[in-house]
Amino acid sequence: MGILTLREDRPTPPAVYNWRVYFCATVAAFCAVMIGYDSAFIGGTIALPSFKEEFNWQQYNKSQSDTVSANIVSTYQAGAFFGAFGAYVVGHYWGRKIGLQIFGAIFILGCGLMLGANGSRGLGLIYAGRALAGVGVGGASNLTPIYISELSPPAIRGRLVGLYELGWQVGGLVGFWINYGVLNTMPASHEQWIVPFAIQLVPAGIMFFGLFFIKESPRWLLGRGQRELALRNLCWIRNLDSKDIYIIEEVSAMDTALDHQTATVGLGFWQPFKVLGRDKKVQYRFFLGTALFFWQNASGINAINYYSPVVFKSIGIVGTNTGLFTTGIFGVIKTVFTFVWLLFLIDKMGRRDLLMYGAFGGSLCLWYVGAYIAVADPANHPTPQLSSGGISAMFFFYLWTAFYTPSWNGTPWVYNSEMFPQDVRTLGQACAAGSNWFWNFIVSRFTPQAFTAMGYGFYFFFASLMLFSVVFVWFLLPETKGVPLESMDRLFSKDLEPRKAHKVVMAELENEVEQFRQNLEGSNIDIMKDKGITHVEEV
Repeated sequence: MGILTLREDRPTPPAVYNWRVYFCATVAAFCAVMIGYDSAFIGGTIALPSFKEEFNWQQYNKSQSDTVSANIVSTYQAGAFFGAFGAYVVGHYWGRKIGLQIFGAIFILGCGLMLGANGSRGLGLIYAGRALAGVGVGGASNLTPIYISELSPPAIRGRLVGLYELGWQVGGLVGFWINYGVLNTMPASHEQWIVPFAIQLVPAGIMFFGLFFIKESPRWLLGRGQRELALRNLCWIRNLDSKDIYIIEEVSAMDTALDHQTATVGLGFWQPFKVLGRDKKVQYRFFLGTALFFWQNASGINAINYYSPVVFKSIGIVGTNTGLFTTGIFGVIKTVFTFVWLLFLIDKMGRRDLLMYGAFGGSLCLWYVGAYIAVADPANHPTPQLSSGGISAMFFFYLWTAFYTPSWNGTPWVYNSEMFPQDVRTLGQACAAGSNWFWNFIVSRFTPQAFTAMGYGFYFFFASLMLFSVVFVWFLLPETKGVPLESMDRLFSKDLEPRKAHKVVMAELENEVEQFRQNLEGSNIDIMKDKGITHVEEV
C-alpha cells in the first residue's frame, strides 16, 4: 500500500471524498486558528517594550511581573474551561453549527473588549476580554472536533479532524511572527501592541460568516428527529443520491445506533450523565479522553507556546528581537510538520504509534536541552552570541518540535472526537476539552514561577513525563483509525487487549459488510423493509 492509500471500512465511491466535506471541515476548523493565534501571540506581545511602557511595567519586581504575566495569559484558559462545558448545553439543544456561531460571537465580543484597553484604563479590559474570548474558544474547541468527526468518511476522519490541528498551527505561525513584524516595522507605541490583539478578529470573522454556508451534522439532526433534513444534508455532503448503496448502509448504521441509544439510554439532556454513572466502559473512555490532554500538556508544549521568549532566553538567546525571531522559526517547524502529520501520518500510521514514537523521541531531546542548561548555565554566563553548545541545544529543541508536532499536538483531539458513542459524544468531548483547558490553565498560570524556581529541572520534569506517556499509550489505548463511529464500542470491549483490538474489529467489519451486501443484492423490497431502510428510498 502506498503512503496515501486509504484503509476503508467498506468499498467507498470516489465521490464521497469531495470538496464539500473538506469545505465544511475547513470552515469549522477556523476556530482552531483563533486558538492557535492566541497561544502564540500573547507571550510575545506582553513582552514588547511598548506594552510594558504603556502599562508601567517597571513598577513590578520579578515576582510581581511573573504573576501579572501569568494572570494575563491564564485568564483566557480559565474562560475556555467553562466554555468547554457550556458547549454541551448548546450542542445538545441547538446543534453543532449554531453552537459554533454562538461561541464565535462570544469570542468576537471578548476581542472587542481587549481593544479598548490602554494605559489610563489599566489591564481590566484585557482581563475581561480574554476571559470572554476564552469562553468562546472553549466552546468551539468542544464542538468543532465533534462536528467534523460526525460528517467524515471513516477513511479520512483523521485527516479531516486534523484540519483542526492544522488551523491551530497556521494561527500559531501568524501569532509567532506578528510580534516580530510589529517590533521591526512599527514605532514603539500603543498601535504597535494593539495590532496583534486586533488580528484575533480575522479568523473569528471568517468562521462566523463561513458557518452560514455549511450543513448541520446529519447525525445530530437524526437524533433530534429531523430525518428529512438529515438525509438531505448527508446526500449533499457525500455527493451521492439517496438510493446509492453507500448512503443506504450509512443511514442503516446510524439508525441502528440511534435505535439502540433510544432503547437503552434515551435522548434527553441528562441521559448521558446517567450512562456515565453506570457504564464502566464509558467511564473508561472518559478517563482515557481526559488523561490524553494531561499527557499532552505534560510534554511542556503550552509552557513553550505561551512563554517562548522566556524559554529561549533560558537557552542563551539574547535580545527581544532575536528571541521573537527564534520563536517564529519554532512556529514554522510546527506548521510544516503539521502538514506532514495531516497528509501522510494520521490515517496511515494511526494514533497509537504516532503518540508513542513522538513521546519517546521528544523526551530524549528535552533531556539534552536540560543537560546543556545545567552544565553551561547561560543565564549566569551570558555571551553576545550563542555558543556552539547553545546552537546544539537549539537544534535539539527544534528536533523536539519535530517529534511533538506530528504526534501529541493534534492526535488527542482526533482520538477524542471519534471514540465516544453517540449517546455521550458531546458530553465526552466537553470533558476532554475541559481537561485540555484545565491543564492548559495550570501550565500557563505557573510556568513563569516554575522556570524561576526549577531552572534546568523544568526540562527534566517534562522529559520524564513524556516517557511515562509511552507506557500509558502502550497498555491502555486501542487504535481507532478507519473504524466507523458506530463500531467504536467494540474496540473497548473488556475481552480485547487494547494493542490488538483494532485488527480484530476491522476483520469483523469486513466480514459483516460483505454479508450485508450479499443479502442486499439478493433481496427484494420486503427484505429491505425488514432491515428498516426503505425510508431512504421514500425520501
